[in-house]
Amino acid sequence: MSADHVGTRVPAEPWPLPRDASVADHLVQRLACWGVRRYFGFPGDGINGMTSALQRTNEQTQFVQVRHEETAGFAASAHVKYGGGPLGAVLVTSGPGAIHALNGLYDAKLDHQPVIALVGHTALTAEGGGYYQEVDLLALYKDVAAAFLAQLDHPSQVRHLVDRACRTALARRTVTALVLPLDVQDLPAVPNPPHAHGFYHTSSVPSSGPTTPPEADIRHAAQVLGSGERVAMLVGQGALGAENEVREIAHRLGAGVATALLGFTAVDHREPWVTGAIGLLGTRPSWQLMNQCDRLLIVGSNMPYSEFYPPPGQARAVQIDHDGTQLGLRYPTEVNLTGDAAPTLRALLAALGPGPGPTRWRETVAGATAAWRQSQRELAEQAAHPVNPQLLFATLSERLPDDVMLAVDCGTTTAWYARHVKVRPGMLASLSGTLLSMGGAMPYALAAKFAHPDRPLVALIGDGAMQMNGVNELITVAKYWQGWADPRFVVLVLNNRDLAFVSWEQRSDEGTPMFPDSQQLPDIAYHRWGEVLGLRGELVDHPDQVTDVWDRALRADRPTVINALVDPAELMMPPHFTVDQARKTAAAVLRGDTDWAGIVRRGIPSVLTTYRPRRH
Repeated sequence: MSADHVGTRVPAEPWPLPRDASVADHLVQRLACWGVRRYFGFPGDGINGMTSALQRTNEQTQFVQVRHEETAGFAASAHVKYGGGPLGAVLVTSGPGAIHALNGLYDAKLDHQPVIALVGHTALTAEGGGYYQEVDLLALYKDVAAAFLAQLDHPSQVRHLVDRACRTALARRTVTALVLPLDVQDLPAVPNPPHAHGFYHTSSVPSSGPTTPPEADIRHAAQVLGSGERVAMLVGQGALGAENEVREIAHRLGAGVATALLGFTAVDHREPWVTGAIGLLGTRPSWQLMNQCDRLLIVGSNMPYSEFYPPPGQARAVQIDHDGTQLGLRYPTEVNLTGDAAPTLRALLAALGPGPGPTRWRETVAGATAAWRQSQRELAEQAAHPVNPQLLFATLSERLPDDVMLAVDCGTTTAWYARHVKVRPGMLASLSGTLLSMGGAMPYALAAKFAHPDRPLVALIGDGAMQMNGVNELITVAKYWQGWADPRFVVLVLNNRDLAFVSWEQRSDEGTPMFPDSQQLPDIAYHRWGEVLGLRGELVDHPDQVTDVWDRALRADRPTVINALVDPAELMMPPHFTVDQARKTAAAVLRGDTDWAGIVRRGIPSVLTTYRPRRH
């Protein structure tokens, strides 16, 4: 990323350790040297020493009690994504707690977020004896924390294990883990190991990160890109913090810019040259951009759908990433630049020299983007039964506060967000970008709100994810919301009683009907559940209600749960709908899909609106 925390200096000793400090006290203090002040987790006897130590810091640290350890893992990942601190921290108990946390930790690993997991364990004296909750945590965590994983067996290890775990997590932007046996947590601390053989004296000063590539490579990249006539850019989360540089180099190259979902906030989606999301849930102009370009600049993205890149041999390509191992993995790039996005782009701008001004290519990109946006607005306004889900997103986009934070779940919600929400500078938005796990939005929303309690938040969630963990984490919202400076925490639940994304994948990929036993969901009054918890509840069952509901929710004096009854047959049209996909969807209808009438009712107007020729 362009502006990470790897080189940030933090205090060497945030508070002095008392003479009677325990190993757990030393752990908490040493972690604070690395900027860890907030822990997401759930208590248990395997971490009693750690929670007691947090209590003794007199509110210099914070333990956020969530309903499930999986939430803790997601929230720690999101804590970094939303700028809550340099490192995310998970604190969970032994056995079941450690197992529960894994899914959220994999989200951090796959999205390259620095997170440290602190996992309680059976006392050393009982290990190997089949003790309650005894699990081989070193084996269990060896994949998710492959960069660094260790068990703390002696008080003198605290300094070097914490320093190495934090340094590795920051430098490699990944998950590391420390396994903490219960009895060791309560032993007397050894803050200064002896100057002797077999002991270490380590530094809590973070390492500097990569900055700019060699000048010769910059000149080569400038030659490749500057000689193109139809330049496309793909930006991902590595471009976050380099928004000005992305805009300037796009202007200099006369480029159109597509975005991976994790890089959504790196550009202003109101700009005519920003084509929006790329991939299966992306936009048609992003598809066209990649299929017509002769040059490609990839900035901080590793989007894995190869079919959405230009055909091999069509475009000469340059890629920028702070991690050299991630370069050239998705497209046969000609120049690979290892460096942070902002300084590398500034060096590239200097090498390119003055820009060409407006180009016909830019006009083509802008025309295609305008036509797409018009078609999407028309789709959102089409009648559905009872409410068109796209209308909720299009209407929200027009009303978003400038400083809003968005948390997005996996499923049809992601598609409508990608196509209708015009993110602009100053906003924060994220999701489980690579793991694509359902159940990420509510933990992300909580982490964002703890990072910035003075900013409004909107969580966009499908009913499947809401039933996974959302209804439980609303209890966490109810527990904490009165301590937030801005109480606005809006949860939109798309209630279509169907795991709709899975249903559409089954139809278009397999040619089989929706399987009710697998995909149908109970109809829950989510707004009533919010009211039971002391929050506001809103029911949307008619399109005329949408505007007023958003206005009330974004003015509310407390969190709001919106239960929106939406049409399960609303079709997610890919940017390029193949003949094979159409054939298989038709086969699903002919084989007796339970919602065949809805597919016909919404499918025909969706196809006609999305793919009919338009004048730019």
